[in-house]
Amino acid sequence: QVQLVESGGGLVQVGGALRLSCTASESIFSGNVMGWYRQAPGKQRELVARMFSSSSTTYADSVKGRFTISGDNAKNTIYLQMNSLKPEDTAVYYCNKVDPWARVYWGQGTQVTVSS
Repeated sequence: QVQLVESGGGLVQVGGALRLSCTASESIFSGNVMGWYRQAPGKQRELVARMFSSSSTTYADSVKGRFTISGDNAKNTIYLQMNSLKPEDTAVYYCNKVDPWARVYWGQGTQVTVSS
């Protein structure tokens, strides 16, 4: 069973930065799609960023230019660097993996709160 463990969430002021980490129990590449999603209270879970390989990434329009997804295959870890945070970035952030057989895995989530 694949396990994804997130860390790095917390409380930050508007304009601040946080880096989230997600450590997987197995390789993060090798044909997997790794991503970050978020869910704010009363809203649907939405895609934040995905990486198909170390050089292929996509972002939601709302975070482009502020967030960066990256990965370290040697550590089985992906990161989400979040800069210039806004109150609307407040949500529970989830790590996601889709393997080559389209099986989907989720982490337990980490809370990010941006205060004004």
